[in-house]
Amino acid sequence: MSDAGAPLVGRQDALGALDRALDAAATGYGFLALVGEPGAGKTRLLNELADGANARKLPYLAGRAAEFEQEMPFGAVVDALDDRLEDDVPDLSPTALRLLGTVFPALADRVAGPDAGHAPDGAADPVARYQVHRSVRHLLERLAAPSGLVLILDDLHWADDATIELMDHLVRHPPRANVLVAVAYRPAQASPRLAALADAAGPVGTRVPVEPLNRDEVAEFLGPDVSRNRCEQLYKASGGNPFYLEALARMGRHDDRLLGEDGIERHDWERGVANLTEVPPAVRTALQVELSALPPEALLMARGAAVAADVFEPELAAVAAEMPQEDALAALDALTAADVVRPTAGGRFRFRHPLVRHVAYASTAAGWRFAAHSRVSARLAELGAPAAVRAHHVLRSARFGDREAIWTLVEAARVVALQAPGTAAYWLEAALRLMPDGTDGSGASANGTAGDGAYPDRIQLLVELAHAQAVSGHAEEGRETARTLLSLLPPDDTVRRARTVQLCAVMDRQLGRIHEARALVLDELRRITDRQTPEAVLLRIRLVADRIQRIDTRGSHAVLETIPESAPQWGPGLIAAVAAMRPMVSYGRGEVAEAIAYAEAADQRFSAASDGDFADCLDYMIWLVFAEAFLGLHDSALRHATRLVSITRATGQTFILGYMLAGQSRVLLLQGRLEEAAAAADEATAVGRELRSPEVMAYGLIQQCLTASWTGDHDRALRAAEEAVACDTGSGEWWTHMAHVSRAIATINAGRAEEGAEALIAACGDGTNGLDFSTLVMCAEQLACARAAFGDGEGAAGWADIAEAIAHPALTGDTGLARLARAHAVRVADPAGAARLAAEAAGMLADAGRRPEAARADLTAGIAHAAAGERGEARERLRAAVEVFEECGMRGLHAQAVREQRRLGVRVPGGARTAPAKGRGKGAGKDEPPFGLSPREHEIALLVAEGCSNQQIAERLYLSVRTVETHLSRVFAKIGVPSRVGVATAMNRPG
Repeated sequence: MSDAGAPLVGRQDALGALDRALDAAATGYGFLALVGEPGAGKTRLLNELADGANARKLPYLAGRAAEFEQEMPFGAVVDALDDRLEDDVPDLSPTALRLLGTVFPALADRVAGPDAGHAPDGAADPVARYQVHRSVRHLLERLAAPSGLVLILDDLHWADDATIELMDHLVRHPPRANVLVAVAYRPAQASPRLAALADAAGPVGTRVPVEPLNRDEVAEFLGPDVSRNRCEQLYKASGGNPFYLEALARMGRHDDRLLGEDGIERHDWERGVANLTEVPPAVRTALQVELSALPPEALLMARGAAVAADVFEPELAAVAAEMPQEDALAALDALTAADVVRPTAGGRFRFRHPLVRHVAYASTAAGWRFAAHSRVSARLAELGAPAAVRAHHVLRSARFGDREAIWTLVEAARVVALQAPGTAAYWLEAALRLMPDGTDGSGASANGTAGDGAYPDRIQLLVELAHAQAVSGHAEEGRETARTLLSLLPPDDTVRRARTVQLCAVMDRQLGRIHEARALVLDELRRITDRQTPEAVLLRIRLVADRIQRIDTRGSHAVLETIPESAPQWGPGLIAAVAAMRPMVSYGRGEVAEAIAYAEAADQRFSAASDGDFADCLDYMIWLVFAEAFLGLHDSALRHATRLVSITRATGQTFILGYMLAGQSRVLLLQGRLEEAAAAADEATAVGRELRSPEVMAYGLIQQCLTASWTGDHDRALRAAEEAVACDTGSGEWWTHMAHVSRAIATINAGRAEEGAEALIAACGDGTNGLDFSTLVMCAEQLACARAAFGDGEGAAGWADIAEAIAHPALTGDTGLARLARAHAVRVADPAGAARLAAEAAGMLADAGRRPEAARADLTAGIAHAAAGERGEARERLRAAVEVFEECGMRGLHAQAVREQRRLGVRVPGGARTAPAKGRGKGAGKDEPPFGLSPREHEIALLVAEGCSNQQIAERLYLSVRTVETHLSRVFAKIGVPSRVGVATAMNRPG
């Protein structure tokens, strides 16, 4: 990064924060946000950060977003990383490089080859945004090896949605490396998501406000040659803003025009600059005077550069300015000498500050600016630049009805639709605005590319626009687009109308408008006379799915009974979708044998259909996965969930991906594959955030909560649960109740059993609150366990009775949990009987493939055997439990089982690593805490490894929760891990 040249005055607090962030970068991930008004000095502080990184021999990469290219996907990140990637292709898998090639031009050329790229319809080789985010995270990890990395991103208030989503991913899923991400933005122009990043980063996040200079600092900035009165004038005119102050000072010591006096000689172009309301009038005047003082050729070149790009090549700026290359280079020398522009890497240049470019751009007349963008667009086309690169200039120079411009925007939108759907929607809207009324796209080819002088199909563009808006988290706009599309489709075009209604209903659901979605479907069904046509059945099973969400078994059964298994005109996908609904409906009615038979039939239908058969009905298939999970058909459920995730990614239907991933996570959790379950839950939640859908987020957060709770990361589990509950839209559907159930279970597992039990009873109600039987059995077992822990055998027996009443004899997993509930109930009065019952439960749960719950039953059996004096049997059961807990990563329960083993005299390897502490030198003794931890930090780390929450640690050590959090942030930094799970892993690793 280039030095601003002006002296750095004040900023001691900010500089201290930068130093601390760089120091912390040596031990793990960090996130730093500089927040201040335009010209406050954010960029200068980022320069100081870069200098500090250099002094520490810490590599850094820097980029920034640009005001006039705000729609460019991942613009700031590409600016920072692309040159580095051009010189050095990272050591990543071919799959990861292919994904990164969709973002970084350098990798698209070097890795994918000259023939790679996206088909015009965007259907070739699609990837979900979350996969791209994860690949960028892995890229940063590679770039950070071995010395670390500082990634500097300036002016993020101008970044596109895709960049902010990536930043959000990086703070929620930090790179496992020494990486500091430093960003700067203006608070008034920042999106809520950008403004929340520092808080979302938790203990490793820092927000640094960049305030104006005070009077004394202004005087120091100006130097001793400026009088006190002049300092006061400049202070008042600039408000203490360093850039404004510098601009005003450049005008000369005695130039009163900067104070807004009348009599300024004005040029016509200055009227455009006067409209820059975000810049104080005095500063606007100063910048006007600075530009007016340039030679005419230099001013023309500055305007051409402002049009060309944020980081511009002289040749392209000359094209924009209509200047011969020789004259343009001479003008560029004048601009550099006047410090209007500064050289950067690769023979390119950029303005010394975005506000200077802003003023140069605004100084151009509208007609000249239009023609300049047109010249740049034409030159880029001659050079073979991709549509996505040309779109920015095409958009600003296209004439109404310009076919070539329209097709360029459409092609650009289709190229970026999967990685940056918000940008795709922006370009599609622009293309639609340019299309004259009455253009129907006749002559366009079937795949939506240009024909012989034809316009694109307006209907097809509206379909693509609605889809892009849906997956980019703008469901409200997508819903309006879909309704516009419906108004254009003739009544007899029932197929496209049904597909549009289906998409609109999905978006209504994402917005929490369940009743409006149902009304839209019913209204469209009234238009269709034949209820057995594919389009009618597509909408009818939408009604079934909505009723399933509410566990409305009677309503869903009534609709499904009127739908045959198949019809001659149905495709394989629709036949499979109808079959997929039947197991869940039968299960909800208590017809388990029938549900299993239906699930087997649906499995056959699903297998018979190809991936391409599910263009319109893929989201219905998730109910087969959930039904199979409830029915204990875990292998089939996982196989189907995995295929659904694959199809969803391949077809770009990311607005339903979160449901598929949540179903996959649920099955993996039941099987004890917790690491995989957590990854699927994290991605489901990320998809929900991208969609800004409370429902999809909640599906992922529920699984995040349950998985984290079982791994012993209770703080994370409770945070996820609280966020899931906050997503409750009041619809009364299954997921809203599951959010409350997950929070209650996480509370119990965090050691607040009484509070959690009360919350769990409230969440379950009388059993008719819209929860499935399997969940109700699980809740009853948890409540029996909680009552038994309080010595309330009678209360535990009551919950065991309920579990046995709900569990169906044909479902081994549910009956195993009911047997475990009975073991809890008799534990106090008859420990030997409890051990027998728990052992039976362990066998049943193991047979059902539910390894974590089988291990919990073994733990219960071991404790009961010990209480009955049966030490040999107790050791055996505890050994089995410990093995499963360790294999599954269930650290809290593993620590509990190990404690029980030690009580029985079993010698268990020590948990804490006893290697000499970092940084203590040769004098570190063998009893010193590891990793350089203080005795208190070591004590807290050991309790984290046992699965204790911050609240539990605070109570045990007589500290405040805030003090525990402070110690724990230091523990993270010293051990070099980003989470409690990492602490537990490090402390439980044999020395």
